[in-house]
Amino acid sequence: MSFDFKKEYKEFYMPKNKPNIVLVPKMNYLAVRGKGNPNDLNGEYKKSISLLYAIAFTIKMSYKVSYKIDGYFEYVVPPLEGFWWQKDTKEFDLNRKDDLEFISIIRLPDFVTEKDFLWAIEEATRKKKQDFSKVEFLTYDEGICVQCMHVGSYDTEIETVNLMHEYMKENGYELDITDKRYHHEIYLSDPRKCAVSNLKTVIRHPIRKIK
Repeated sequence: MSFDFKKEYKEFYMPKNKPNIVLVPKMNYLAVRGKGNPNDLNGEYKKSISLLYAIAFTIKMSYKVSYKIDGYFEYVVPPLEGFWWQKDTKEFDLNRKDDLEFISIIRLPDFVTEKDFLWAIEEATRKKKQDFSKVEFLTYDEGICVQCMHVGSYDTEIETVNLMHEYMKENGYELDITDKRYHHEIYLSDPRKCAVSNLKTVIRHPIRKIK
């Protein structure tokens, strides 16, 4: 049976629909940076997803080619995630989608090194005749955060965010969104195959203890 990150690390991928505080360890990701409205069919966000999955599946299927990754085991590609921010505000304003900047990410298994990542870029470029130079190998240490499962439309996330912020204050924390710590979303549902009312998204915000 393939290793499934969502099942093995439920504290990070399957929180309950009430806020909790979590310490997120350092992880490696495939990453693509961009900006603009994520609903734009021809925008940078949609293109970033295509690039990420092409490299993610090149690495996942590497066991079928001559290139061998040390420590490789079969696994389910982890869910799509995103770091989001707006340059001129500390709060995350869902109504200003055109001003959004993002880093689209997919988690990498720990056995994948930067050398393996570079091989995957070359392999995908050769096979697909496409430019994958925007894809990065990103190491990110997220630290202490408040998170919650949001069920429903992305446009109603503010309701869940407000609950998270109330919870963090009650527990002696304050919001710590900066130019290096972001509004974080983990997408557990495919909006093409799921009713909007049933969409599941993990929302995570960086926090720090109130001094």
